[in-house]
Amino acid sequence: MKKQYEKETICVQSGWQPKNGEPRVLPIYQSTTFKYETSEQMGRLFDLEEAGYFYTRLQNPTNDYVAAKICELEGGVAAMLTSSGQAANYYAVFNICEAGDHVVLSSTVYGGTFNLLTCTMKKMGIECTVVDPDDDEETLSRAFQRNTKCVLAETIANPALVVLDIEKFARLAHSHQVPLIIDNTFATPINCNPFVWGADIVTHSTTKYMDGHAMTVGGCIVDSGNFDWAAYPEKFPGLCTPDESYHGITYTEKFGKAAYITKATSQLMRDLGSIQAPQNAFLLNVGLETLPLRMERHCYNAQKTAEYLEAHEKVAWVNYPGLRSNKYYELARKYMPNGSCGVISFGLKGGRKAAAEMMDKLKLAAIVTHVADARTCVLHPASHTHRQMNDEQLKEAGVAPDLIRLSVGIENIGDILADLEQALAQAD
Repeated sequence: MKKQYEKETICVQSGWQPKNGEPRVLPIYQSTTFKYETSEQMGRLFDLEEAGYFYTRLQNPTNDYVAAKICELEGGVAAMLTSSGQAANYYAVFNICEAGDHVVLSSTVYGGTFNLLTCTMKKMGIECTVVDPDDDEETLSRAFQRNTKCVLAETIANPALVVLDIEKFARLAHSHQVPLIIDNTFATPINCNPFVWGADIVTHSTTKYMDGHAMTVGGCIVDSGNFDWAAYPEKFPGLCTPDESYHGITYTEKFGKAAYITKATSQLMRDLGSIQAPQNAFLLNVGLETLPLRMERHCYNAQKTAEYLEAHEKVAWVNYPGLRSNKYYELARKYMPNGSCGVISFGLKGGRKAAAEMMDKLKLAAIVTHVADARTCVLHPASHTHRQMNDEQLKEAGVAPDLIRLSVGIENIGDILADLEQALAQAD
């Protein structure tokens, strides 16, 4: 795909490029294995001496064509699909971290990511320091240690909707000789490209806006190719020293800018196996084709909904980066001038009880453990996605007890507002 194409065209045309007589639509390679004529050919694949497919747990053509499309949308050099967004974040960090290492983590990341880093990976010997993304650079710098290997944050935090100052975090990470990993799920590459602002690795839960129809669970990791792993061989031995499980291959020497994704694919996917099913990748590709159209409508509807809620007498507060009153309004305009996302958080003057009552009265919007769907949906994070956190952790994550997360869909905006109006009218 030529670089001059815009994102709308990339979403439709990139990835699968059929040759004469081949299917116009991306095929589903629904096969665990791939045939070769000689044992030597197969052996060269296992030695990473040739590119190709031999077992879908590692790679599959359907997946790779979709990953290539997302890679181009983000402006990266290589990408891989995973079975979920959680797997993407896990692989992104674990690809460069091992027991005894340390990660700097934004406090406002999604609750599942927070648990992954602070609980599960802690059991693996990887420590984590949680930081307030709004702190100044001097304060944030104190979180780094000699064994820090990366920084992980979100473009737009779920559900706190904190907009990250990407340039600030990139400067900090690079001054400490480590990469910045950004989860770009909420903004999507349509509204923000973190690589432009200095990020090194981008992850996505493709389950959200990229799929857009609540049909498939999946994730993606994209490498910018900009971080010079070889400049810090002591920090990143997994990439810069021989891998004995592949006959002594050194990834940075053999694969250059593709070293990071090649290691994640050939080592982590080989051993841990969180591959995305080809059927899911096919459905994800269908979703990607309309991603720009849907993001435009999501953002339009969310802006109108946020303005409506801000003016409502029963609403105590509204958090949406598109509102001029929002503390992240200017950052959002800088990093996402065409819109942020379709997610709003707000609270009612009646508190937690009123929030539950209002949610139960909604008819169009559904209470589901999901976000970024074509259909409007709603959730109470303190009771649902973040219920494993204590009050102090909820506060650090920007999740108030009365916070309602409203994911505004692509329905008619009049119908969305009417549904909110009738539900609010019945809440105390």
